Amino acid sequence: MIIIESIVALHRNYFGEIINFVTSNGRIISYRKAIQEAENGLIQGIIAVEEEHGRLSLIPESNQSFDQYPDLY
Repeated sequence: MIIIESIVALHRNYFGEIINFVTSNGRIISYRKAIQEAENGLIQGIIAVEEEHGRLSLIPESNQSFDQYPDLY
């Protein structure tokens, strides 16, 4: 049985870039892992989008920013 998770918190580095996410099951996953899981439909509420230079990034489905999520640390 596949359990669909959601993002409940995140962690930013010194530059303000998101480096990790906390899932609803309590897993801490990297940004890259979150992209893979969003593309595979394992995480709801976020979408992987391709930027101008071909790099994938994540955005919330609700058109809000990730600023609404609490910081892990």
